[in-house]
Amino acid sequence: MSGDAHQEKPEEAAGEHGDGHGHGHSPHLAHHFDSLQQQFEAGKLGMWLFLATEVLLFGGLFCFYTVYKANHPELFEWGHQFLDKRWGATNTMVLLFSSLTMALAVREAQLGRKNRILFFLSITFVCGLGFMGIKYIEYSKKFHEGLFPGQSFSYATVTTAEAERDLLELNVVAQKTDISRPLAEVVLIEPKAKGQVKTPAMAPGGRAINQDEIDMEIEKQSGHPEGEGLYIPPAELPKSARPPNAHVFFSIYFCLTGLHGIHVLIGMAVMVWLMVLVAKGRIGPEFFTPVDLGGLYWHLVDLIWIYLFPLLYLVE
Repeated sequence: MSGDAHQEKPEEAAGEHGDGHGHGHSPHLAHHFDSLQQQFEAGKLGMWLFLATEVLLFGGLFCFYTVYKANHPELFEWGHQFLDKRWGATNTMVLLFSSLTMALAVREAQLGRKNRILFFLSITFVCGLGFMGIKYIEYSKKFHEGLFPGQSFSYATVTTAEAERDLLELNVVAQKTDISRPLAEVVLIEPKAKGQVKTPAMAPGGRAINQDEIDMEIEKQSGHPEGEGLYIPPAELPKSARPPNAHVFFSIYFCLTGLHGIHVLIGMAVMVWLMVLVAKGRIGPEFFTPVDLGGLYWHLVDLIWIYLFPLLYLVE
């Protein structure tokens, strides 16, 4: 039998010798399957079942989002103003493009074009890397502004120049009286006084601070806004007042986007594994199941983000 004829009937040979000992048994066929086609269909069914559990996971979170937003619409109208729509839209385009390259990788695997499979898988991996890079930029900005989830939330609304001067004055008074923590920090971060801005008429301990002395110190510190203990408000502030449950919005935001980000990282790890298989010559027209199933997972990751983007970034 010629080499071509042998390659044309791997499944038939495997079906006739299900125990795996017969001539023509494919090296890609597991012993508990009768043919590569059966193995492929079983693997695809298993992946769809797994994706169904993922839909249930995110579906529950989406239901929680819907119920909470219906009861507290003002919270989401306030919180979404801190999310950069440009970055969100960029990430959406990145993932949509990565879905295209993943689909092309699957097609090239079916055709057995090794170099093209590696090329498209590499592009998909780079898209995932770009997505996570943008999330890092977004997360860093929010952490800098004190927009943490849950009880770690420390953002305070400051909307006027007068309020900023009050914060400077608090800082100066604290420094002049040598207390262990500047008042600006105490007032803005302590849970019981979170978000309150008060200007004391007298320093702690009863010693009055000369106003001229405070003004001179404020002028100095205004040129060094990163002074110790001084709270620096975000560059862009929402016009509406901060809701009392503002931290809940960011708990939801970090939960949804963080969980999705973990799935993106897993998908990137899968891409690396697939590239290793392709490089070793274990993927081809006869056996492309891993690439096909990896593509299904990656498409789900992209689909979830398509829902997350409008729900979080485009709230009206």
